Amino acid sequence: MALALDSIREAAQRVAGSLGLDVVDLSFTVHGKQRVLCLFLEKNATQRSACIAQQQENPDSLTMPGGVSDPQHLSWLTHEDCVAFSRDFGTLLDVEDLGPDGEYTLEVSSPGLDRKLATVEDFQRFRGALVKVQTLEPIANNRHWQGRLTEAGEQALTLDLTATRQNSKSRKTGVQQVEIALRNVERAQLLPEFELHG
Repeated sequence: MALALDSIREAAQRVAGSLGLDVVDLSFTVHGKQRVLCLFLEKNATQRSACIAQQQENPDSLTMPGGVSDPQHLSWLTHEDCVAFSRDFGTLLDVEDLGPDGEYTLEVSSPGLDRKLATVEDFQRFRGALVKVQTLEPIANNRHWQGRLTEAGEQALTLDLTATRQNSKSRKTGVQQVEIALRNVERAQLLPEFELHG
Protein backbone atom coordinates (compact mmCIF):
# COMPACT_ATOMS: atom_id res chain seq x y z
CA MET A 1 0.00 0.00 0.00
CA ALA A 2 1.42 3.39 -1.03
CA LEU A 3 1.78 5.97 1.69
CA ALA A 4 -0.60 8.94 1.26
CA LEU A 5 2.00 11.70 1.72
CA ASP A 6 -0.48 14.45 0.74
CA SER A 7 -2.87 13.36 3.49
CA ILE A 8 0.01 13.12 5.96
CA ARG A 9 1.21 16.61 4.99
CA GLU A 10 -2.30 18.05 5.45
CA ALA A 11 -2.62 16.41 8.86
CA ALA A 12 0.87 17.57 9.83
CA GLN A 13 0.03 21.15 8.87
CA ARG A 14 -3.14 21.02 11.02
CA VAL A 15 -1.11 19.95 14.03
CA ALA A 16 1.74 22.36 13.25
CA GLY A 17 -0.69 25.27 12.83
CA SER A 18 -2.19 24.61 16.26
CA LEU A 19 1.34 24.96 17.72
CA GLY A 20 2.35 28.09 15.79
CA LEU A 21 4.49 26.09 13.35
CA ASP A 22 4.66 25.47 9.59
CA VAL A 23 5.59 22.26 7.77
CA VAL A 24 8.49 23.02 5.44
CA ASP A 25 8.92 19.54 3.98
CA LEU A 26 8.39 15.86 4.66
CA SER A 27 9.83 12.62 3.39
CA PHE A 28 9.40 8.89 3.89
CA THR A 29 12.48 6.75 3.37
CA VAL A 30 13.11 3.04 3.57
CA HIS A 31 16.61 1.64 4.12
CA GLY A 32 16.38 -2.09 4.51
CA LYS A 33 14.14 -2.67 7.51
CA GLN A 34 14.45 0.91 8.75
CA ARG A 35 11.52 3.13 7.75
CA VAL A 36 11.58 6.83 8.62
CA LEU A 37 8.89 9.48 8.31
CA CYS A 38 10.74 12.79 8.60
CA LEU A 39 9.13 16.21 8.97
CA PHE A 40 10.92 19.55 8.80
CA LEU A 41 9.27 22.37 10.73
CA GLU A 42 9.76 26.02 11.58
CA LYS A 43 7.92 28.67 13.55
CA ASN A 44 5.22 30.32 11.42
CA ALA A 45 5.67 33.96 10.34
CA THR A 46 3.80 35.33 13.36
CA GLN A 47 5.84 33.26 15.82
CA ARG A 48 9.15 34.10 14.05
CA SER A 49 8.33 37.81 14.35
CA ALA A 50 7.50 37.37 18.04
CA CYS A 51 10.83 35.56 18.63
CA ILE A 52 12.72 38.32 16.82
CA ALA A 53 10.94 41.05 18.81
CA GLN A 54 11.75 39.25 22.03
CA GLN A 55 15.41 38.93 21.03
CA GLN A 56 15.60 42.60 20.02
CA GLU A 57 14.66 43.54 23.60
CA ASN A 58 17.84 41.73 24.65
CA PRO A 59 20.21 41.96 21.62
CA ASP A 60 23.13 40.31 23.42
CA SER A 61 21.15 37.08 23.67
CA LEU A 62 20.78 36.69 19.88
CA THR A 63 23.53 34.55 18.42
CA MET A 64 23.15 34.07 14.69
CA PRO A 65 24.63 30.98 13.03
CA GLY A 66 27.60 31.73 10.78
CA GLY A 67 26.55 33.42 7.57
CA VAL A 68 22.96 34.12 8.60
CA SER A 69 22.41 37.87 8.70
CA ASP A 70 18.60 38.08 8.65
CA PRO A 71 16.83 36.65 11.72
CA GLN A 72 13.75 35.99 9.52
CA HIS A 73 15.86 33.33 7.79
CA LEU A 74 16.05 31.27 10.98
CA SER A 75 13.48 28.57 11.74
CA TRP A 76 13.41 29.44 15.49
CA LEU A 77 12.34 25.84 16.14
CA THR A 78 13.01 24.63 19.68
CA HIS A 79 13.39 21.18 21.18
CA GLU A 80 10.10 21.78 23.02
CA ASP A 81 8.37 22.50 19.67
CA CYS A 82 9.62 19.18 18.28
CA VAL A 83 8.47 17.26 21.37
CA ALA A 84 4.98 18.83 21.34
CA PHE A 85 4.56 18.27 17.61
CA SER A 86 5.78 14.66 17.77
CA ARG A 87 3.37 13.85 20.60
CA ASP A 88 0.32 15.46 18.96
CA PHE A 89 1.12 14.34 15.42
CA GLY A 90 1.93 10.77 16.44
CA THR A 91 -1.46 10.54 18.14
CA LEU A 92 -3.23 11.96 15.07
CA LEU A 93 -1.45 9.49 12.75
CA ASP A 94 -2.71 6.62 14.91
CA VAL A 95 -6.27 7.97 15.27
CA GLU A 96 -6.69 8.73 11.55
CA ASP A 97 -4.68 5.63 10.51
CA LEU A 98 -2.44 7.70 8.23
CA GLY A 99 0.96 6.38 9.22
CA PRO A 100 2.93 3.67 7.46
CA ASP A 101 1.93 0.07 8.16
CA GLY A 102 4.24 -1.64 10.61
CA GLU A 103 7.04 -0.10 12.60
CA TYR A 104 8.59 3.21 11.58
CA THR A 105 10.46 6.08 13.16
CA LEU A 106 9.01 9.60 13.27
CA GLU A 107 11.71 12.26 13.06
CA VAL A 108 11.02 15.98 13.53
CA SER A 109 13.63 18.68 12.97
CA SER A 110 14.30 22.13 11.56
CA PRO A 111 15.00 22.37 7.82
CA GLY A 112 18.62 23.37 8.45
CA LEU A 113 20.86 25.95 6.82
CA ASP A 114 20.55 24.21 3.43
CA ARG A 115 16.76 24.14 3.52
CA LYS A 116 14.67 23.41 0.47
CA LEU A 117 12.88 26.33 -1.24
CA ALA A 118 9.64 25.43 -2.98
CA THR A 119 7.07 28.25 -2.89
CA VAL A 120 6.91 31.85 -4.05
CA GLU A 121 6.80 32.81 -0.37
CA ASP A 122 10.01 30.85 0.28
CA PHE A 123 11.87 32.68 -2.48
CA GLN A 124 10.56 36.07 -1.36
CA ARG A 125 11.47 35.43 2.27
CA PHE A 126 15.01 34.38 1.41
CA ARG A 127 15.86 37.27 -0.93
CA GLY A 128 19.49 38.16 -0.32
CA ALA A 129 20.52 34.59 0.55
CA LEU A 130 22.78 32.32 -1.47
CA VAL A 131 20.84 29.62 -3.29
CA LYS A 132 21.41 26.66 -5.56
CA VAL A 133 18.82 26.05 -8.30
CA GLN A 134 18.40 23.16 -10.72
CA THR A 135 16.12 23.87 -13.67
CA LEU A 136 13.91 21.53 -15.67
CA GLU A 137 14.94 23.10 -18.98
CA PRO A 138 18.46 24.46 -19.58
CA ILE A 139 19.16 28.19 -19.63
CA ALA A 140 22.23 29.06 -21.73
CA ASN A 141 22.92 25.29 -21.96
CA ASN A 142 23.07 24.94 -18.18
CA ARG A 143 20.62 23.48 -15.64
CA HIS A 144 22.65 24.09 -12.46
CA TRP A 145 22.96 27.61 -11.06
CA GLN A 146 24.06 29.12 -7.79
CA GLY A 147 24.18 32.71 -6.69
CA ARG A 148 22.62 35.36 -4.50
CA LEU A 149 18.83 35.56 -4.80
CA THR A 150 18.33 39.22 -5.71
CA GLU A 151 14.74 39.19 -7.03
CA ALA A 152 11.81 36.90 -6.34
CA GLY A 153 8.54 37.69 -8.08
CA GLU A 154 5.36 35.75 -8.70
CA GLN A 155 6.69 34.35 -11.99
CA ALA A 156 10.50 34.37 -11.83
CA LEU A 157 13.57 34.74 -9.67
CA THR A 158 16.92 36.37 -10.41
CA LEU A 159 20.34 35.17 -9.23
CA ASP A 160 23.50 37.26 -9.03
CA LEU A 161 26.11 34.75 -10.19
CA THR A 162 29.07 36.89 -9.10
CA ALA A 163 28.28 36.13 -5.46
CA THR A 164 29.53 32.53 -5.62
CA ARG A 165 32.16 30.50 -7.38
CA GLN A 166 30.56 28.94 -10.45
CA ASN A 167 31.15 25.52 -11.96
CA SER A 168 32.90 25.45 -15.33
CA LYS A 169 29.67 25.13 -17.29
CA SER A 170 28.16 28.18 -15.56
CA ARG A 171 31.35 30.19 -16.10
CA LYS A 172 31.30 29.38 -19.83
CA THR A 173 27.92 31.07 -20.19
CA GLY A 174 29.61 34.42 -19.54
CA VAL A 175 26.55 35.82 -17.76
CA GLN A 176 26.67 37.55 -14.38
CA GLN A 177 23.02 37.11 -13.53
CA VAL A 178 20.32 34.72 -14.61
CA GLU A 179 16.54 34.96 -14.51
CA ILE A 180 14.74 31.68 -13.94
CA ALA A 181 11.00 31.20 -14.39
CA LEU A 182 9.49 29.58 -11.31
CA ARG A 183 7.76 27.00 -13.50
CA ASN A 184 11.27 25.97 -14.67
CA VAL A 185 12.60 25.31 -11.14
CA GLU A 186 13.04 21.60 -10.54
CA ARG A 187 14.84 21.93 -7.22
CA ALA A 188 16.10 24.83 -5.12
CA GLN A 189 17.78 25.14 -1.75
CA LEU A 190 19.77 27.55 0.37
CA LEU A 191 23.54 27.47 0.28
CA PRO A 192 24.96 27.92 3.80
CA GLU A 193 27.31 30.85 4.17
CA PHE A 194 30.18 30.67 6.59
CA GLU A 195 32.28 33.55 7.76
CA LEU A 196 35.96 32.85 8.25
CA HIS A 197 37.69 34.64 11.09
CA GLY A 198 41.38 34.69 11.46
